[in-house]
Amino acid sequence: MLDVRPVRKGDTLVEIVTDLLDSAEELIQIERVLMDREFDSQHVLERIVERGYEYLVPKRKQTSEKAVACRMEKHGVETTVNKRGLHLGKNEWHQTHLLYLPKEEYTGPIEEGHERYVVFMSSEPVTGTVEGRVSFYSNRWEIEIGYKQVKRFMAKTTSKDFVLRFFYFAFACLLYSLWRLIDHLVQVFFTDTYGDDPWVTMHDVLTSMKKRTGVG
Repeated sequence: MLDVRPVRKGDTLVEIVTDLLDSAEELIQIERVLMDREFDSQHVLERIVERGYEYLVPKRKQTSEKAVACRMEKHGVETTVNKRGLHLGKNEWHQTHLLYLPKEEYTGPIEEGHERYVVFMSSEPVTGTVEGRVSFYSNRWEIEIGYKQVKRFMAKTTSKDFVLRFFYFAFACLLYSLWRLIDHLVQVFFTDTYGDDPWVTMHDVLTSMKKRTGVG
């Protein structure tokens, strides 16, 4: 993890994303930004493009997207791409591409007709298949798994003090990153490569930390 940021009352999504991009730019080279659908605001997308980056973001289905998905379901169309202008205010628009495709192994009910489809927004025109473009988004799942693992490093507390709770979370992120770094160095030292399955387990790091510091 590169950074953690508290969300303060009144912060906008654009401000949050801008701060995170500022931090990331100091540490890595960014090519494409992948985000949760909660960040599907056109103003956020416009800021990302202004910074010179591409993006791929799932979109919450509104009335127009549901209508397209319903027509696809009715006519048996699996994928499609629509160019869309998102209103920024006044006479300004953000141009994006809406990518429609079916959810993997969807077995839920079809009541309104759009349920089987998911919609993504991409700043890049699709030159291959829709599935190929959306496959980039699978890279985010390691982040989701990482968040679940971070909780293993967090100290238990019932305190409602925001500063304390944020410190515990930030410190847990630091320990998680330290674990991933140690595991990376060990694997590369012995094999010159790095695989997904850790050699140094989370338990090893927690046990070592407890022995040396008494914390844990």
